[in-house]
Amino acid sequence: MTDLDTRVAPPSAPTTLRAAPALLGYAAVRALGLLVLALWSAARDTSAYRLLTARWDALWYVRVAELGYGYEVRLPNGDVHSNLAFFPLLPWLERLLHATTPLSYADAGFTVSLLASLAAAWGIFAVADLLYGRRAGVCAVLLWAVLPVGIVQSMAYSESLFTALAAWSLYAVLTGRWVTAGALAALCGLTRPVGLAVVAAVWAAGLFPRGGRAPGVARRAVGLVLAPLGTAGYVLWVGHRTGRGPFGYLDVQAGWRNGFDGGRAFAGFVADKFTSFPGALAGLGLVAGVAALVLLYVAGVRQRQPLALLVYTGVVLALALCASSYFGSKPRLLLPAFPLLFPLARALARLRTRGAALVTVGAAVASAVYGAWWLNGSGPP
Repeated sequence: MTDLDTRVAPPSAPTTLRAAPALLGYAAVRALGLLVLALWSAARDTSAYRLLTARWDALWYVRVAELGYGYEVRLPNGDVHSNLAFFPLLPWLERLLHATTPLSYADAGFTVSLLASLAAAWGIFAVADLLYGRRAGVCAVLLWAVLPVGIVQSMAYSESLFTALAAWSLYAVLTGRWVTAGALAALCGLTRPVGLAVVAAVWAAGLFPRGGRAPGVARRAVGLVLAPLGTAGYVLWVGHRTGRGPFGYLDVQAGWRNGFDGGRAFAGFVADKFTSFPGALAGLGLVAGVAALVLLYVAGVRQRQPLALLVYTGVVLALALCASSYFGSKPRLLLPAFPLLFPLARALARLRTRGAALVTVGAAVASAVYGAWWLNGSGPP
């Protein structure tokens, strides 16, 4: 297989026919996950749909969609949880669907996530197909689907929406569609704080074009200007609303005990696991997981992934692993880092079809069972 430097960019995105195996495989994996969740929840006399649409972040997004910003919860320890921490694109879409269809706000959030997850799968396929070919593209999508926390892709959370926008923005960068890349990056910036990763990717690719070639200077400049507008616009609006200027959003995050400390808090959390025998096993698992992430990133560098993908993945990793936020949320915060899966996808694509199918089916079953157990337990914060 060849890399992007020796391929001619296609004139348009992969057709649905070309992407069909990836999209059908993705839909099958997600359907299996939802079926197992429904059966598991029924056995516990709980509602699977409620677990997908009415817990943690999903409730905060619905409240923003229904009532707007300004709601906050003051905890006994003095912390203030403000809904200003949640970026507006998902609740805007929930409000739009609620206003134009019979769907409730929660139903709208679930619908957006389902559709966005398919768009994300298509975008991941488009990027991997462009770089490594159709078979690797299909494998990349299936690997994203069978991640242990893949059930979050079907929840009324913003991960699927963000990943869809990020994947297509990166595809636009790789194919020289700078205005589209910048516009999608701006939408990423209205979806999650990690939209900064997409902005950084667009800027890196725009300022340091491959091989020094810089065609379409005007369009590229427009894309670079558009890219940060979403993040900057929301952060500045929060600052104006709180009266704290550019530091307002940081204050809001501090109320949630979120911040960027270079990974010190996470390292302390992992170290604490080794103070007891059962905890030591979890600590070893965490160390192995972080090491695997680093190794996959290094593999991407060695396989000469384009600069935009390396910058994007690096920023997503840094923001997820080096933030002082609740540690249980880190697995889902890593969901958008799909380029990490490309080295594995290339390896899976080299297997015989039967072998690749066995690996994928086994991982899909394990992911479905874990997702059902997880959501019926602690679930994603």
